[in-house]
Amino acid sequence: MRRLARWSIGHPVLVLVLWVVAIAAAQLSSATVGPDYRNSFSLPGTDSQRTLDLLQKDLPQAAGDFDSIVFRADQGSVSDPQVRARVEPMLAEVAKVPSVTGVISPYSPAGAAQLSPDGQIGYAQVRYAGSAVDLPRADIERIVDLAEGADGDGLTVAVGGQGVLTLSAPTIGPAELIGVAVAALILFLAFGSLVAMTLPIISAVAALGVGTAVVGLLTHTVTIADVAPTLGVLLGLGVGIDYALFIVNRHRTGLRAGMSVADSVATASDTSGRAVVFAGITVCIALLGLFVTGVEFLYGLAIGASIAVACTVLASITLLPALLTLLGTRVLSRKHRAVLARAETTEEHAGRFFQRWATAVRRHPVVLAGAGLVALLVIAVPTLDLRLGVADQGNDPKGTTSRTAYDLITEGFGPGANGPLVVAVDLSAAPLPPTGGTTPAGPPPTADTLPPQLRGLVAALKADPDVASVLGPIPSPNGTTAVLQVIPRTSPQTEGTSQLIERIRTDMASQAASTGAVVHVGGATATFDDFADKITMALPLFFTVVIGLSFLLLMLAFRSLLVPAVGAVLNLVSAAAAFGVVTAVFQWGWGSGLIGLGKAGPIEPFIPVILFALLFGLSMDYQVFLVSRMHEMWLRTRDNTTAVRTGHADTGRVIIAAASIMVFVFGAFVFGDSRIIKLLGLGMAAAVLLDAFVIRMIVVPALMHLTGRATWWLPGWLDRILPHVTVEASHQPEDNPSTPPQLALQTSTPAAATNPHPTHPGGRTDNE
Repeated sequence: MRRLARWSIGHPVLVLVLWVVAIAAAQLSSATVGPDYRNSFSLPGTDSQRTLDLLQKDLPQAAGDFDSIVFRADQGSVSDPQVRARVEPMLAEVAKVPSVTGVISPYSPAGAAQLSPDGQIGYAQVRYAGSAVDLPRADIERIVDLAEGADGDGLTVAVGGQGVLTLSAPTIGPAELIGVAVAALILFLAFGSLVAMTLPIISAVAALGVGTAVVGLLTHTVTIADVAPTLGVLLGLGVGIDYALFIVNRHRTGLRAGMSVADSVATASDTSGRAVVFAGITVCIALLGLFVTGVEFLYGLAIGASIAVACTVLASITLLPALLTLLGTRVLSRKHRAVLARAETTEEHAGRFFQRWATAVRRHPVVLAGAGLVALLVIAVPTLDLRLGVADQGNDPKGTTSRTAYDLITEGFGPGANGPLVVAVDLSAAPLPPTGGTTPAGPPPTADTLPPQLRGLVAALKADPDVASVLGPIPSPNGTTAVLQVIPRTSPQTEGTSQLIERIRTDMASQAASTGAVVHVGGATATFDDFADKITMALPLFFTVVIGLSFLLLMLAFRSLLVPAVGAVLNLVSAAAAFGVVTAVFQWGWGSGLIGLGKAGPIEPFIPVILFALLFGLSMDYQVFLVSRMHEMWLRTRDNTTAVRTGHADTGRVIIAAASIMVFVFGAFVFGDSRIIKLLGLGMAAAVLLDAFVIRMIVVPALMHLTGRATWWLPGWLDRILPHVTVEASHQPEDNPSTPPQLALQTSTPAAATNPHPTHPGGRTDNE
């Protein structure tokens, strides 16, 4: 680290130029090629995937996704000649779009059920050649433009469905910039210098300038979801500003202690910079742990977020040292520069508040640890009711075409019409007579004309209290497959719809099997249910991998069994509390109106794994920052009480400042338009707030006081076989050999001020 820092210090202008060129080249390349973000919900081995495979083989015209063009006449009926004269030409143009395989008009015999009972609302079903995520964006935009062209003059027209959903990728808006502004204010209050305030923001923005462009380029070789760039910006801003804060703070401490600019930058890079690299690696490893879920959708998110974090680390250890070198002592406030001008040096001490707080925790560890854990467990209670699922388009912002279409269909046909189920029946064991070609569109068969293989299934579906209607069956030309469309009474995101899917797959499928029919349930709603189930099944393995990694890394760093054990358990507690906040707001609807949510609904299935991966990485930052200072004092004094209290007091200010920045940056995303980004913003803000303010500032120090010297115990045989990994620098500045060694994350009183034992030139204490 010191060698890299020295190179950046020796060539600051070159480093700055290289970063500008890298940003310009990456952004230009990305803009030239254009991103290709896609949401892949490929789920091999699930029932919805078997449905799709069966239809693609025997009935391909029913295998693709579809959108609905919904229209309502303000007066009269949509069947009135003047309305048809506007709608039918529009539908004819939609049918000419290359990706469209057919349009089922409500004015045709096959679409008779697509007119509402009062005749005021109707919809056309626009079928595509394949999955919506694979369709050209231009085709979807063309359909929306045609629909909007027919809107107005007493006729409301809107488009909803899986195709139009691909156009609503999350974006960064003015609301998110508020978080950056608050972060700047916190930095100014912490540093007292406008120059120092801007450096962490510049470092984070430069990193994102490269990272977002690289992710955009990768979309042409890897499937990356459209939420990935926003997630990358959210995470990159939070950790990027925090990482730079640690380094800038350490550099300012060095300058005030009398070090030269070059030596101070080098030391900051070799200590706090080393910790930043360690923290960044842990975040990336946690994110890449998403690959163990076996869900393709998560792979792209893991890659995109990891690239954002890697770029922030790179900017922190190259660009930031160069900027610090160029700015010299201007990173200090005027008051501190005036002190240096008088050849006076100052040391950074813990503030009185944090000294008093650390003392209070030492005196009342049982009460405070108990209170903190009880509070977290109470907040986590809603997690017991957590239901994973994909929110429907009724949660989209009001005024969007998808939300308007959803509301119109709900008004005219019931909420379940927004998410029809596709029931594919494999009849290969008892095939129907072949039709000899493509089955013509026409009215559905009556109960008397249904083949025996399907009669019982259709009867069971129509008798189910949660089924509003059944359309079909439509047999395949070879007679080996039939497809039905089932309209639930409940909306796609409700638990009742999921229970209906389960009943069809179990009870009704078992009855149909006696006639030689194999029943599968697919469609968007069933696919999202399978998506949630697959992630749920992967959660134990994912949590085991991440928690296991957390335990191993902390054990290697601090040569202790209790420190990683406590850290692993508390990671679970803080994650549960964060999930509790998200569940209460998004699933129960508590305070949802304050952040502009459409309605309460399930939690997107990938949110828990993403949140847990990010929480693991970010909590590792604070755990390492806090415990490293305690560990240093333990090695110097062998007094656990002194070590814990001093480390707690000395690191409190910076932990609180860093966490506050993250809370405001993440929290600002709650006021964006996308439900998913609101979820991530609130979840991450709550996680950081609870983890830093409650766990790191109350529970961890209190428990370490209670465990005493056992906190640092590691069996001798295990200590001998484990490799030695440290985030601490092991050497001193070349130009100032008398300066005592500093811990990687130390931001307060220099070690020599409290060290009763001499240190060796290599930086190790006599006790080591």
